[in-house]
Order: sequence, then C-alpha cells, then structure tokens
Amino acid sequence: MPLTAPDAKIEKLLAGRHIAALGTANPDGSIQLTAVWYLYEDGSLYVATSSQLRKARNVAARPQASLMVDTRDGGADRGVTAIGRAELISGDAARAIALRLHRRYLSEAALADPQIGPGFAAFDDVVIRITPDRWLWWDTGEVDAAYFGGKLCATPGYILPLD
Repeated sequence: MPLTAPDAKIEKLLAGRHIAALGTANPDGSIQLTAVWYLYEDGSLYVATSSQLRKARNVAARPQASLMVDTRDGGADRGVTAIGRAELISGDAARAIALRLHRRYLSEAALADPQIGPGFAAFDDVVIRITPDRWLWWDTGEVDAAYFGGKLCATPGYILPLD
C-alpha cells in the first residue's frame, strides 16, 4: 500500500534491528542491491558506508535510492520500502550518525575492541541519507485476511519454511 508518510506500524518496524536492502542506480541503469544496516531518525533513513564503494558512488551520481526493511516470520511477514532522494553526508556529521548506527548493531564490547570499533569507524567514512517521498507497506497477514479468510497463515504447512 503506497503512503506519503510513515504510520505507527512502519515506525515500529523501522525501530527494530533488521537487515535492509538498499537499492541504488548503476551507471548502466541496472539496480545495485546491497544488504545493509540502517538507522531511522526524524523521518530519514541512514546507511553508513565507504566512499569508495559502488553504493556511495551511485548516490553521488544519481541521488535516488530505495531501502526495504522486512521481517520473515514464516507467514506473518511484513515490510516497508522507502523511496526517495538520497545524499551523501561526510565529515563529523557522518561520523556521529555512523556511530549511532553502529551502536544499533554492535555491542559496546565490540565497539571498544581496538580492531572492531576503529575498523568500522575508518571504513564507514560517509553516510547515505534517504529522505523518502513514498512508502510502500505490505503485510502477509493483512493480505491473508482480506483474500484467504486467514487460512493461508493459520494452516500449518501451507507456507513452506525459508532456508
């Protein structure tokens, strides 16, 4: 379902710690998809990365991106895709955002490890900020209720387990 702003269920999903898929446009028009960690703050999505990687170069050249966050709960799957303008943030602002993002996914022990914390800080020298103008939401349970009377998700064995 297309939305112009996130509602409570989207905000709740984005507050969780999930792996997201970032989509950026390559020079030849194809789409690069990358699994990423993300941070959601004040209506924007952030992805820390290296300025040397394709996703950062793609955003610098073509400032549009999509980020998909989903859960895979064996039938009660739901997710959101944010589509909008993308920009690169660098310098102190990028370092501060990247640290907040790293704290979502890494323990304090990992961040304090002299190899891990400084390694992430050095690698992630820029942050991609996505300012969504469209949100797409889906929920397998809602589709099941509307079209299959709730039988698809409730009947064991109907949806096969993921590997």
